[in-house]
Amino acid sequence: MKVDVLLGLQWGDEGKGKIVDVLAPHYDVIARFQGGPNAGHTLEFNGIKHVLHTIPSGIFHDDKINLIGNGVVIDPSVFKKEIDALVKMGVDVKKNLFISRKAHLILPTHRLLDAASEAQKGKEKIGSTLKGIGPAYMDKTGRNGLRIGDIESVDFRYRYDALVEKHQRMLAHFQFNFNLQEYEPAWFEGIELIRSLTLVDGEYEVNKLLASGKKILAEGAQGSLLDIDFGSYPFVTSSNTITAGTCTGLGVAPNKIGEVFGIFKAYCTRVGSGPFPTELLDNTGELIRKKGNEFGSTTGRPRRTGWLDIPALNYAIMLNGVTRLMMMKPDVLSAINPLKVCTSYQWNGKQSETLPFDVVYNTPQPVYENMEGWKEDITGMENKNDFPGGLNDYIRFIESKTGLPVSIVSVGPDRKQTIVIKSIF
Repeated sequence: MKVDVLLGLQWGDEGKGKIVDVLAPHYDVIARFQGGPNAGHTLEFNGIKHVLHTIPSGIFHDDKINLIGNGVVIDPSVFKKEIDALVKMGVDVKKNLFISRKAHLILPTHRLLDAASEAQKGKEKIGSTLKGIGPAYMDKTGRNGLRIGDIESVDFRYRYDALVEKHQRMLAHFQFNFNLQEYEPAWFEGIELIRSLTLVDGEYEVNKLLASGKKILAEGAQGSLLDIDFGSYPFVTSSNTITAGTCTGLGVAPNKIGEVFGIFKAYCTRVGSGPFPTELLDNTGELIRKKGNEFGSTTGRPRRTGWLDIPALNYAIMLNGVTRLMMMKPDVLSAINPLKVCTSYQWNGKQSETLPFDVVYNTPQPVYENMEGWKEDITGMENKNDFPGGLNDYIRFIESKTGLPVSIVSVGPDRKQTIVIKSIF
């Protein structure tokens, strides 16, 4: 068996949680491989909206194993709130949630360092969610971090206090007021909850499951264009959001990767700072924001909106080895006419279909092709044969430019509003 991967091909917020929930019945295991509580995976069913931050999106299927891999960073206080909300809904979390001992912990002082650093940057801030993600990953790569498995050690409190002392010395360099005691009680309550859950050596567990014939779906967070190595640096997240991150974030070999499902919106959005070549700063952009309810599920911040960017999409497809595309939210584009799609860039006097290195300080100018839109409300459609001609043309255009099939089209937020147009399994 191989691990199939599902990830975002834009700047995050593509709708990954919904599609994981839709595909979950075909898998035995859903595994998160990177990111942390900066993720906001939204699922909607039975008229109820659910937002998950750290827990895999298969948690609502009681016969699925949900694994939090070593590449994830966990804030115990946020994690406990998420668990408590699931328990109130009748979800038996202890039955099917497993956490890798090698996943790193986000300390309260990580969040304070995040806020202090972002405040100091002023206009140069990168748009951090202030969840402590960056400082936690910095401690990980700096070989200072605390891991989930450390909570089983008799000297865990000593290790915690030593790292906090180091962080407090760092915070002394900022003009930043804080009260650590406000955060610690909830954090240690979260630690006690984690102690009651099933902790595993994730890399052994996932390979054992593969060897026993279990089907595994790896769930990515954020988006490919936010990857720490290949995104619009420095306006990126702190982890590898691409397929390669699955291998390091779960402990599976590259030859164990199977299908790669790439999720993208029919348009583009971005939260926070950073380059956005096709951004719309006019009434059309505001219309897309309102129709698409484009506000961050984690931060609540309004998302920037823009037209679909084919060069950026193809870049993400190349990096990830995408085998199938899944398009979200074309319903938002209904009655917007004409539609524009960026097919190349004008950059330094030349036309190009590739992303330049200096995308931050020398943003390429988009070259658009106009397309006829559609007037019909597609949110109630249940079959691909019902699609208006304009939507079919839009899908075929994307397939021709990417060389990949669009296998699923989402026409609304509910799991029922998902149309398979090319069979996956």
